[in-house]
Amino acid sequence: MSHTIRIALAALVLSAGAALAQPQPGSPSGQNPTTRAVNEEQLLREMGRLDGRVTIPDTKSGTLEQPQGREWRAFREGWLPWIGGIAVLGMLLALGLFYFSKGRMRLDQSEESGIKILRFNAFERFTHWLTASTFIVLALTGLNYIFGKRILMPLIGPEAFSTLAQWGKYAHNYLAWPFMLGILFMMLVWLKDNIPGRIDWIWLKAGGGFLGDAHPSAGRFNAGQKLIFWIVMIGGIAMSATGIILMFPISAVDVNGIQINQAIHAVIGVLFIAAILGHIYIGSLGMEGAYDAMGSGEVDLAWARRHHDLWVEEQQAKTASGPQLGRSRPVPAE
Repeated sequence: MSHTIRIALAALVLSAGAALAQPQPGSPSGQNPTTRAVNEEQLLREMGRLDGRVTIPDTKSGTLEQPQGREWRAFREGWLPWIGGIAVLGMLLALGLFYFSKGRMRLDQSEESGIKILRFNAFERFTHWLTASTFIVLALTGLNYIFGKRILMPLIGPEAFSTLAQWGKYAHNYLAWPFMLGILFMMLVWLKDNIPGRIDWIWLKAGGGFLGDAHPSAGRFNAGQKLIFWIVMIGGIAMSATGIILMFPISAVDVNGIQINQAIHAVIGVLFIAAILGHIYIGSLGMEGAYDAMGSGEVDLAWARRHHDLWVEEQQAKTASGPQLGRSRPVPAE
């Protein structure tokens, strides 16, 4: 039933109601007793709905079409791809320009001490990779929800895309739980080290060593890492809350609430992905030696002093013999 036909039917009903509202002979008040059966304001308000009659207890299933559904569809097909494309592609473009203009932050071999200091223990690395690996799958399957039919389906065909999307949906639902567990672990092990302080403002004003030659002092986590931590915490909690509602539809909110949660989940998701792309860049191409912290868990002592000098001093103060580390290796000859 088209929107024009529905409007015409509503107008016909309104006209009939006006006719019924005329005084009828035999009525003591001179009014038609059935006048209240036609509520013009309600009819105007409901013109955009298409309802049916159901015999099951869930009366919401009788609503076949509603104005908010059309608004969500317009957002889903119009604004959301633009928001996602600008956020993700914009971040990739910015990182590419930064890399080719600034280059990689390197540590000269002559500066290496040959001594390794423990940066992250086994449980901390497990927490990081649990959260990171599940996030990658969630991000890819989420992007497929937005861009899949526009990019993948023309390339692989509707049948293959349908199968891929279905399995992606399973992966998205089931891997959301270990991702949420990783968020909880991160909060437990790193919250105390990510409280902002005065030294972080000094680090930001100096550009963190990326915008100049200076390397401002930092504790175990610098201001940039603390920012990523809080993005992960706030974004992860928001994604978890809205995601649980979407996994159990109509259990906590109605259809309108589901649509609102979908919008929030999608927008936060693409912004979350853009932020994590920056984090991945710093931990891989952007800074030499940064990957070792989450790879083996150990970094060169000179690297640690250059980027986290206050933390190294704390580690030295904990032991009488110096930094908390283990083996050393020969320093390469110049």
